[in-house]
Amino acid sequence: MPTDPIALTHQLVDIESISENEAAVGHFLAGHLRELGFQVETTPVPQSAGRERFNVYASVSRDAPDVVLSTHMDTVPPFIASSEDGNYIYGRGSCDAKGILAAQVAAAEKLRDLGVRVGLLFLVGEERGSHGARVANQSPKGSRFLINGEPTDNRLALASKGVVNAIVRAHGKMAHSAYPELGDSAIHKLIAALDRILHIALPFNPEVGPSTLNIGLLEGGHAPNVIADEASATILVRLVGPSDKIRAALQEAAGKDAEVEVTLEIPFQKLKRIEGLPTMVAAFTTDIPALTNWGEPLLLGPGSIHVAHTPQERLAKQDLFEAVDLYTKIAHQLVQ
Repeated sequence: MPTDPIALTHQLVDIESISENEAAVGHFLAGHLRELGFQVETTPVPQSAGRERFNVYASVSRDAPDVVLSTHMDTVPPFIASSEDGNYIYGRGSCDAKGILAAQVAAAEKLRDLGVRVGLLFLVGEERGSHGARVANQSPKGSRFLINGEPTDNRLALASKGVVNAIVRAHGKMAHSAYPELGDSAIHKLIAALDRILHIALPFNPEVGPSTLNIGLLEGGHAPNVIADEASATILVRLVGPSDKIRAALQEAAGKDAEVEVTLEIPFQKLKRIEGLPTMVAAFTTDIPALTNWGEPLLLGPGSIHVAHTPQERLAKQDLFEAVDLYTKIAHQLVQ
């Protein structure tokens, strides 16, 4: 029996696999793919918590695949079990990215029947730094093309934005707030630095759109009646080009009030275009920059990124079946 992508999506969603807890879904997938007749390999991915987790790779044969379909097994919290109505499948991971994974499995079966040497690469840790992709990139299989799955409304992404994640830290001197002249407020310094950072002129790419900047976390101080000696903010910039100008602008804006530490950098990515397919630009990041050894990348998947990571996460059943056909058609076309 060919894979029913709706049933498989339900099975996957109902296995909790929040990042760093992907072992159960990995074991299920490895067993399921073996039952479907694929050759399966698992590759351990270390993590600080010390718990088991691993990537899953499946192929038609030991020969190098022409094309690999890939997405991630992990989800963001909290776990939400699956449900459905006449039009949608609901639950955590339904569109990001377990429904995509189910569509890729169904497409791989069709491609195998068409004689295409197809591989499947399912990764851990995408939601927290692409750890699984970085491990997979050390052992590529020689594929010519990589079709990565993320929610793009079944439109081919022409580009995906990169990321610069940075911590801005300010240091001061603790004192009683009744005598501020005896202290030096780290919070006041941080506020001044952040105000300048918010006024940075961000790059604009006419094909992609603007860069964006978000101050996502603020920490500091001890109590309202204490002058703060430490304060920090975490900033995320979405890139539409090289990162060097952004990094320099952050340092300049922080000035003498604060220091800037870049903790994560993912490059802006231009992607392969196929004529005749609807397109979009992904404002989010993916595993693609960490999979440079897996062939020329494409980005495509069912579902809307606007409902991913929300309590209303869902995937239209019609879009799921459309994705199976799209993955099959595009992969077959690429290898002809």
